[in-house]
Amino acid sequence: MAASVSVASSTTNLLNRRLLSSPPCRTTSAYKNILIKPYQQQCFLINSSNKKSPRSLAPRVVNSSRKLMNVDHQHDRYLEDDKPREECGVVGIYGDPEASRLCYLALHALQHRGQEGAGMVSVHNNVLNSATGIGLVSDVFNESNLDQLPGDMAIGHVRYSTAAGSSSMLKNVQPFVTSSKFGSFAVAHNGNFVNYQLLRAELEQKGSIFSTTSDTEVVLHLIAKSKARSFVLRILEACEKLQGAYSMVFVTEDGKLVAVRDPFGFRPLVMGRRNNGATVFASETCALDLVDATYEREVHPGEMALVDDINKQPQSMYLLRPHIPEPKSCIFEHIYFAQPNSIVFGKSVYESRHAFGEILATESPVEGCDAVIAVPDSGVVAALGYATKSGVPYQQGLIRSHYVGRTFIEPSQKIRDFGVKLKLLPVKAVLEGKTVVVVDDSIVRGTTSSKIVRLLKEAGAKEVHMRIASPPIIASCYYGIDTPNAEELISNRMNVEEIRKFIGADSLAFLPSDSFRRLLGSDHTNFCYACFTGKYPLYPSAAMEESIDDTMKSTIGQLGALKLPL
Repeated sequence: MAASVSVASSTTNLLNRRLLSSPPCRTTSAYKNILIKPYQQQCFLINSSNKKSPRSLAPRVVNSSRKLMNVDHQHDRYLEDDKPREECGVVGIYGDPEASRLCYLALHALQHRGQEGAGMVSVHNNVLNSATGIGLVSDVFNESNLDQLPGDMAIGHVRYSTAAGSSSMLKNVQPFVTSSKFGSFAVAHNGNFVNYQLLRAELEQKGSIFSTTSDTEVVLHLIAKSKARSFVLRILEACEKLQGAYSMVFVTEDGKLVAVRDPFGFRPLVMGRRNNGATVFASETCALDLVDATYEREVHPGEMALVDDINKQPQSMYLLRPHIPEPKSCIFEHIYFAQPNSIVFGKSVYESRHAFGEILATESPVEGCDAVIAVPDSGVVAALGYATKSGVPYQQGLIRSHYVGRTFIEPSQKIRDFGVKLKLLPVKAVLEGKTVVVVDDSIVRGTTSSKIVRLLKEAGAKEVHMRIASPPIIASCYYGIDTPNAEELISNRMNVEEIRKFIGADSLAFLPSDSFRRLLGSDHTNFCYACFTGKYPLYPSAAMEESIDDTMKSTIGQLGALKLPL
């Protein structure tokens, strides 16, 4: 460790020049056009020389952790196919002799963020030990392989996949481990680098060989190629080249744990502490709760937190000083992705969703309503808010079956809406002859919503009034969320009345954008609304700009109704 001390001291001046020791002051005057043209800053510069990138580059960069949601209209295999998907969840634990078992529990708490693969890396006696697999956390880990992950520090990851092939999926399961002339290290990443293809092409031209299709592998190559002697500086150099969303945790063979979050703060990352002094980083506070860690704070946008033998308390540094952007945290964490018991971006997810439901009840009431029901599970809290504000009782008109596997056998004689019927069970005693308000978090393609309305009416509901606890989704996300292309988004192609007719509801209302803004108050500028507006805080690489421009042209007519600030 003496060598580590000398390396750290030899780079002090460089760190002082390139890092801040406290969160930067953020002002808004410099960001008037941040949603209109690509943001330009040293860490995120989109090189004008790439404006004419070859059309051979894919028009839409996707995280390798993604499974594009191509719905089979004859066989709805998963109810979630008509929802955006969060890509990943990450965990980092330092200073606990049972780090791997705590990491296992924390990953279990984050299972909702990724259900098709899980992995963990622990550090013991300067050796990185890794275990990864396909499936749920409980499928991947057991007593036997947890015993093979000793040490007092570990990082973990849960993910979604890009393809059905298990061999391809396994190669892309994180954390990724690599060796360099400075030693071995591992990384777990939640987010999406919008300049991934450009970086990968550049690295391959210089001789790098990639073994996965994950954008996260770019980070390994950038760090390995860095000439900086300090691991922290090598991460910093890599982050200067990255554009997009990233909440990452790293471990090194010499006992360092580093957590870093992009300057826009797109994806969440929190820090907590156990009674024994162990430090825990996680995507959500629900993971802290399960391992008896007390929530302390967010990892700030642009912050890099280091914990090691020298710095038992996390030491914070910040990315480059010039042009620190205004935070643009993903609002969909509060609408759909995060667990209701989590605190995300400093706000209670439960309270946010309850308030969304109250707004819907105030602005879109239904006369003569007999019951308020939710599309479980993500619509439940908003439905409770609607019921509380309207005075109409909340009832379980739909019960979700939690015992349906990822695959199932369908009878040869096709059953209409088979996938939805497997997942959602209507309660006729609640529905028969009743006028019901159905609260859901969002409508993406509209296919599942139409089947839910039909299911409720077949169960005897007299009238079905849909209330959606978010504004209409009219644009794709490029910051680590799996969303369809814009042309597949029903709100991009239809107005509210057309959608109502398509899904067969008696009425339909979305959360009004201006009320949405008022609820967030002075913090409303700190969130990303690109999926509602088509206006991006940070554009993807130049090869993708044309497709984004096309998206904005096709959605510009919707923007006036959304009433969000440009």
